[in-house]
Amino acid sequence: MPTVVQNIRKVLKPNGRILFRDYAIGDLAQERFTGKEQKISENFYVRGDGTRAFYFADEFLRNLFEENGFSMVEHVLCCKQVENRSRELVMNRRWVQAVFQLADTKCISGAKSKDESVHLQEGCERKDDVNGFEIDISDGVAVEMFGISSSTEETIEISIRDYFFKIKVLSKENQHTCPSTGLMLWESARLMASVLAANQEITSGKRVLELGCGCAGVCSMIAVGSADLVVATDGDTKALDLLAENVASNVKPQFLDSLHVKRLEWGNEEDTEAIKKLSDIGFDIIIGTDVTYVKEAIIPLFATARALISTGVSGESNKDRGLILCHVLRRVDEACILSAAARYGFKLVERWPESDETSNSSYGGIVKNWLSNCQYEVPSTALNIMYFHIA
Repeated sequence: MPTVVQNIRKVLKPNGRILFRDYAIGDLAQERFTGKEQKISENFYVRGDGTRAFYFADEFLRNLFEENGFSMVEHVLCCKQVENRSRELVMNRRWVQAVFQLADTKCISGAKSKDESVHLQEGCERKDDVNGFEIDISDGVAVEMFGISSSTEETIEISIRDYFFKIKVLSKENQHTCPSTGLMLWESARLMASVLAANQEITSGKRVLELGCGCAGVCSMIAVGSADLVVATDGDTKALDLLAENVASNVKPQFLDSLHVKRLEWGNEEDTEAIKKLSDIGFDIIIGTDVTYVKEAIIPLFATARALISTGVSGESNKDRGLILCHVLRRVDEACILSAAARYGFKLVERWPESDETSNSSYGGIVKNWLSNCQYEVPSTALNIMYFHIA
């Protein structure tokens, strides 16, 4: 960061100003990182899509600029409460907003400083609280100051081997205020989609179920090219609406009848029975990407998978049927996942990266072979793949 400030100083005119605005410590997004093993250093984190986020403390910000030849002219903490009445959630967003000038610049008049102070805080409403005041920014300020689109959605382009998708997702500026994790594309889904694209024998001629696929559905859209049946599911209504749009605009017409978008809340018997009607003999392959981050959801996840996976016929090998989970281990450790899996009759036969328990697997390093075939450049060593069969 000091290098960035020094570079700005080189090109800033003598009477020029730096208008600064970024996330402050205590922001909702920072709180959501807690316990997710995504912390790089103090107040510095990596998001699920590989991008970085930093949360500024007042003292850090002041020192950063003063140590590189600037003085702080104005400073204000901006806070905004985002309320979701239907979910009864109140989300606190925090930004730090400041103006800096070169330290050797002659002080401006008090009247001018006052005018600039008013301009800086325009659109911010002061409210009394236990700390003195809180600032609530009007909805239009971000658009006016930074050109941020007011749209809550954006379209991203994804290229995976021979596949190209245009996926509608929640816009980045809205992702950290939205309680739903299914409205964005996670890196684990990219990895799993690459594995499926390079190893079509995983899904070829099979019945495939994707759990918690969110709005993107790239794994299901790749699988449908070789599978007999694909059912893409999620429990979030908004995610399902976007998913239906993405499927309609990306899947070739000849495959649309083979890909079904359905609601499935894990542990919900009514939802589970509705899925069973699509394949009364169950599913050969069940896929889940980043579905293991909430501890309370692990038991319903495996219960639902067990209720919907095909058990085959007597004497038939289970090697062609399985549950594949791809994720970053966050608030739920592997021991918890394995315990829930065993409870519902699943056995871990392979994992990547390899562990002592699976390195001598009789399955011949199949997950490792999947990855070598897809030649995917894994952006995070925290990504894991776990491959289960019926015990």
